[in-house]
Amino acid sequence: MVRILEWDKALRPFERDINLRMDNYHRVHEMLTGGGRLTDFANAHEYYGFHHTAEGWVYREWAPGADEVYLSGEFNGWAPEDAPLTPIGSGNWELRLPEETLRDGMRVKTVVRNGPTLSWHIPLYARRVIQDPESFEWICEVWDPITPYAWTDGDFRPDRQLFIYESHVGMATEEYRVGTYREFADNVLPRVQYLGYNTVQLMAIMEHPYYGSFGYQVSNFFAASSRFGLPEDLKYLVNKAHSMGIAVLLDVVHSHAVKNTVEGINRFDGTDTQFFRAGRAGDHPAWDTKCFNYGKTEVLHFLLSNLKFWMTEYHFDGFRFDGVTSMLYHDHGLGAAFSNLKMYFSMNTDTEAITYLQLANELIHELRPDGITIAEDMSGMPGMTLRVPDGGIGFDYRLAMGLPDMWIRLIKEKRDEDWNLDYIWNELNNRVASTIAYVESHDQALVGDQTIMFRLAEAHMYTDMDKICHNEVIDRAMALHKMLRLVTCAAGGNGYLNFMGNEFGHPEWIDFPREGNGWDYKYCRRQWSLPENGYLKYGQLNLFDRDMIQTCRKYGVLGDGGTRLRLLRQNDHLLAFERGGLVFAFNFDPVRSHMDVAVPVSVGRDHEVLFTTDDSCYGGFDNITHELHSAFIPGMSSPTLRLGLPPRTAMVLKPVEE
Repeated sequence: MVRILEWDKALRPFERDINLRMDNYHRVHEMLTGGGRLTDFANAHEYYGFHHTAEGWVYREWAPGADEVYLSGEFNGWAPEDAPLTPIGSGNWELRLPEETLRDGMRVKTVVRNGPTLSWHIPLYARRVIQDPESFEWICEVWDPITPYAWTDGDFRPDRQLFIYESHVGMATEEYRVGTYREFADNVLPRVQYLGYNTVQLMAIMEHPYYGSFGYQVSNFFAASSRFGLPEDLKYLVNKAHSMGIAVLLDVVHSHAVKNTVEGINRFDGTDTQFFRAGRAGDHPAWDTKCFNYGKTEVLHFLLSNLKFWMTEYHFDGFRFDGVTSMLYHDHGLGAAFSNLKMYFSMNTDTEAITYLQLANELIHELRPDGITIAEDMSGMPGMTLRVPDGGIGFDYRLAMGLPDMWIRLIKEKRDEDWNLDYIWNELNNRVASTIAYVESHDQALVGDQTIMFRLAEAHMYTDMDKICHNEVIDRAMALHKMLRLVTCAAGGNGYLNFMGNEFGHPEWIDFPREGNGWDYKYCRRQWSLPENGYLKYGQLNLFDRDMIQTCRKYGVLGDGGTRLRLLRQNDHLLAFERGGLVFAFNFDPVRSHMDVAVPVSVGRDHEVLFTTDDSCYGGFDNITHELHSAFIPGMSSPTLRLGLPPRTAMVLKPVEE
C-alpha cells in the first residue's frame, strides 16, 4: 500500500486513483530516462538554441510541423530565406555558421515556412529577447558568452525556515520608471537583510511582452526579462543575495503561456498543437492564454529543461509554481469549492499535469537536495507536499491561500467585536501540508483591490500617518496591521511571506502603466522614503516587522512542529499559544482591557517580554509593562503567567534562562 494511504485513512476509498497516480509517474519516468536520472534527460537547453562550438556556431530548433526553417537577422540583412536550417530527424532542424557570422547581441529571428506562408518568430530557446524602443517589436539577441559568470556562491545553502520577501524588480524603485536587476541587488537586498527575511521570491523574470501581466503571461521561457538589464545583471543579483545569506526563488509559470505567435512559442512550427492541447482544451477560458499538453514527451523535455536551466544558469534555489490549481483540473478549478475528496479524484483531474509536477519536483531535488518548491494551489489536493515515493506530488510547501481571504472577509464584513476567534484559530491551524502563511501577497495589492493597511485606514493614510497625529481610524489600523501579521507569522504555517512594501503598510495599490492610466508609473513603484523619513508611522510598522521576523528566526518559531493553544476566550477576544519556546498572547477586543489574564505555560520559570505591539517604537502607547512575569501563581496546578493586555494589543514572551 502506498504510504499516503497508510497515513490518511480518508483516502483509502480512492486507492485506485492514488495507484494510478504512481503508475503514471513510474511509466513516464521510465520512458523519459530509461531507468536513469531526470537530470540527464532535462538538457534541451544545452542542445537547442545558439551555442558556440569549436568550429563556430550551431543553432537548433524543434519544429515538427514546419516545412522549412530559416534564420534571419542582422548578419544577412534580414533576408528571410538565405540561411536555411537542415532537417536532422524527429522534427529537429540545425544550422552551422562560422564564428565570425554571429556575435553576442546580434539581432535575429526564426522564419518558418508552412506551404506558401512564411511566419517570423523568436527562437524557442532564446536567452535574451528585447523590445525595440522605436518599433516596439520583440527581437531575439544571440547570447552565449564564451566567458562564464564568476560565481562566488559555492558554499551557500538556503535556510529551511522560509521568511519570503516577494518582490518585483521593475517596481522596486521609487522613481517613475522600471527598476533594474543591479538596483534591486544594491538597494533592495540590504533592506531585505535588515528586516530579517532569508528568501527573495522574484516575480516577472521570465520574459513577457505585456508588463502589466505581472510576468504571468510568459512568451520566452529561457530569457530573463531584458526590461531589467542583461542576463549577467540577474546573475549579479542572485550571487549578491547568496553572499548576504538570502535564497532566491523564481516565480515560475508552467501553467500556461501567452497566446502571441510572434513573441511567444504559440504556433512556432505553424501548428496549434506543438506545445499545447488541441481545440478548446488548449485555451484557458479565464486567462486568454494557451494550456500545455503535459502528456507530450517533447513538452516535458521543454519544461523540465527550463527548470534545470534556471537552477544551473542563474543559480536559483527553487521555484514558486504559479497556477497549480489550474494545472490540476481540466476545468482549471474555476468556481469549484473542493468541498469533498471526490472532487480530487474524478474525470476532471488532469493526471498528466500531476505527473509533470511530480517529475518537476523530483528533478529539482535531484539537482539540489536543498532546493525549494512551493505550490500555488487553492484546492488542497491531497499529497501536495508529500514525497513522490510516498504517493505525493513532491512540493516542499503550498501557499496558505485561505488566510488572506479570511482576513479580508473579516475586515470587510465583520465588526471587530464580532470576529470569531475559534474560526480564526482553526483557519490558522487547519493544514495537513507544510504551508507558507501570509496576510497579503501581490494579489491583494493589485488595482481593484486594496492592501490590508489601505483597507483599514482608507483615506486617512493620506493625512494622518504623521507620528504626532492620533485618531481612532489610524490607531486601529496600526494596531491590527501588527497583530494580524504577528498571529499569522507565528501560528499560520511553516513559512511566512510578505510582498515588498507591505511590511510598512505601503499606501494605495499596484497599477502597471497602461493606456487606461496614461502609461503612468505612479502606482507601479515602491515609496521606500515613507518608512525612512523619520516623521511618519510607516517607519514604526517597518521596525515592528523587522523585530517580528528576526525574533521568529532567532527562536526557530516556524521550525517548531506546531502551535500549542493555551488560552482561547471568545467572549473576551483573548488568544494565547506557545511555539518555538515563546508565548504569544493577543487581546483582539477593540475596547476592553484584560489586566489579569491567566495563561498556562509549559515552562515553570519567570518570563520576560521580548516585545509588544503596543511599544511606542512601533507606534503604540507603552501601556504594556516589560516587567518579569512569574510563572507561579498560588492555587494554579500548572505553571501559569498573569498578563495584562490592553485593547488591540499582543505580546511575545520567553522563559528567563536559568
